[in-house]
This record gives sequence, structure tokens and C-alpha cells, in this order.
Amino acid sequence: MKILLYAYLIINIIAFILMYVDKRRAIKRKWRISEATLMYVAIFGGSLGSLFGMHIFHHKTKHLKFKLGIPVIILLQLALVIYLFKNNLSSFFLL
Repeated sequence: MKILLYAYLIINIIAFILMYVDKRRAIKRKWRISEATLMYVAIFGGSLGSLFGMHIFHHKTKHLKFKLGIPVIILLQLALVIYLFKNNLSSFFLL
């Protein structure tokens, strides 16, 4: 279980940093991180880091895909966690 928590923390730190890097590149008009990459990182567990990065760096906050998409991803991930724990599937992750 600790490994999952560490992995979750790491992916969220990565998502947060990606938002920072993409914002800096946007300001400098350099090569950018694709929106698809930012969304995939959020989908695969980095949704909170993405959300915090969006608001702290004021990045992608006008894009509907991110403005609504990231909170929806968070809600879906939360629903999945609740479902897994209610159905005692959490033991599956303790292998």
C-alpha cells in the first residue's frame, strides 16, 4: 500500500512540474508539452497535481478541456477508489 501512495505522490509531482514547464515554455514561445500528454498524466493518477499546477501557474485555466476535464477525472478516480474499497478489492493492490 505504501508503494501505491508513493507512486501516487510521484505522479502528482510530475504533473505539477509539467504544468510549470509548459507554462514557462508558453511564455518563452518555445516547444510545448502536448495537451494530450498533460491529460494522460492526469488520467494515470496525476489529476491533483495537474489541478494545483493549473491554478498556481494560471495555466490552461481558460481551456474547457482542462477546466472541466481535470475535475471530472478527479471525481472518476475518487469513485474508483471508493468502489474498490467498498468491494474489498483493495487487497488486490497489496500483492
